[in-house]
Amino acid sequence: MDLKRKLISAVAAGALLTDFAMSASAQSIPESDEPIKLAMNEWTGQHISTYVAGETLKRMGYNVEYITAGYYPQGTAIADGDIDATLEIWTSNIGDGWDSMFDDGSLVVVGNAGLKPQEAWYVPTYVLDMCPGLPDWTALENCTDLFATAETLPSGRFLDYPADWGDTNARRIEALNMDYVSIPAGGEGAIIAEIKSAVERQAPLITMFWEPHWLHAQIDMTRVFLPEYFDGCHDDASLGLNPDATYDCDWSSAEIIKVANPALMESHPAAWNLIEVYSINNAEQAVIMAEVDDKGRDLEEVVNEWLDANPDQVQGWMDQASM
Repeated sequence: MDLKRKLISAVAAGALLTDFAMSASAQSIPESDEPIKLAMNEWTGQHISTYVAGETLKRMGYNVEYITAGYYPQGTAIADGDIDATLEIWTSNIGDGWDSMFDDGSLVVVGNAGLKPQEAWYVPTYVLDMCPGLPDWTALENCTDLFATAETLPSGRFLDYPADWGDTNARRIEALNMDYVSIPAGGEGAIIAEIKSAVERQAPLITMFWEPHWLHAQIDMTRVFLPEYFDGCHDDASLGLNPDATYDCDWSSAEIIKVANPALMESHPAAWNLIEVYSINNAEQAVIMAEVDDKGRDLEEVVNEWLDANPDQVQGWMDQASM
């Protein structure tokens, strides 16, 4: 069963649990003093998605704990019951080890997070003039000298996601026979700092990045177009440009989903419902992200300001969760 089918099955299972939780949530809220443990991953957008839910749950009377967890390893922690839910999973970048946990029902999709994502290779737009032929990926092979550094000579340098977020770009570079080296960043902040530094110096840079993100409002970046993704090119070598390798294509389009251990539905049905019904869109997340990342403000403070400024939306979530 491929990942898309697994997620469809997990969504169906989550819908059944939500129906059950809706019928069970009329009891006293909170149903328990036991804390609801929400995963905190390595980037600000995920922190925002998590705090919007967590701070709303607190307003319903729940105890909430925010648990630091690596993006890939968190699946096992949720399946084992050490964490209850994670609220910003990108379907284009899920670890292979999650498959069996969706299969056996220890992980269930609670719903869509509401965000419209894109993961892609980017260059600052001024780099188009430095490497003729961009944004077509084939132009990169004639620009290895431009992107090479002392760390990667004679190959070009590709600034990648942190190692904890997977190695698919390294596999993609190898599959496409590109003379580039994937250099994992230390984290979201390190990627942003390097992009800003390159722009200040008008220096060449190619990097992995994503939307939604507040940085796009400040810095003009252009997506590099890789060979188009199609079903199977990440799994079956015979289907792509390179008959001996997978990942010889672009990133797949993604959805952003919320995933939980189904035991949460039994212990805290109204909290399960809240996690299912709440959502946040790109524009809403970007406003909060700019306050936190660009202005250095406290995440909890900014999220609660946003909740206070949107009382009808927040009350609507809580009313639906308590039905």
